[in-house]
Amino acid sequence: MTLQEQRALMLSGRMYNDLTPELVAARARAVGLTDAYNRSFGQTQQEREALLRGFLAAVGTGAHFEPSFRCEFGFNIRIGQRFYANFDCVMLDGGEITIGDDVLFGPRVGLYTSNHAIDRLERAAGGCYAKPITIGNAVWVGGHVQINQGVTIGDGAIIGSGSVVTRDVPAGVIAAGVPCRVLREITDADKTGFRP
Repeated sequence: MTLQEQRALMLSGRMYNDLTPELVAARARAVGLTDAYNRSFGQTQQEREALLRGFLAAVGTGAHFEPSFRCEFGFNIRIGQRFYANFDCVMLDGGEITIGDDVLFGPRVGLYTSNHAIDRLERAAGGCYAKPITIGNAVWVGGHVQINQGVTIGDGAIIGSGSVVTRDVPAGVIAAGVPCRVLREITDADKTGFRP
């Protein structure tokens, strides 16, 4: 099976073999490309974005990862405009990862679209399945947040530090915890009057 066929199988949500030579090689390629991006710290924004565009599916202008950024493949990641990720971001993109505009990640945020088989023999044989992660516009994800497969986070939501997000989070709310749950809506009372 070609890499393209394997990618289609991964995106279908069905079980796939995570240990094929093609996927092992694709992960090794991603390590090399993220290494190059991480070493580019200090180069111009345009140069750094060009490196990202060399291995991610889509990258908006103003995208920035502090060192270090890691992804599993890169080819299933789409990032909007003015994205910022603080230190040590990890994206395992067996499934699609879609991130909107004006999204902020705190340090050590992890997005995990893939899951291993539950049966131990299937798991040992490389059995995995993936589900997409979608993050809307103007979302703020706090430090050390882990977002699991199949999750959608709505526009303007805030995810509190240390949360483990296992289910969808609606737009315009603050959510936190393990597992993450909605704490309250964001309202006009949250405005401080700040203007740059």
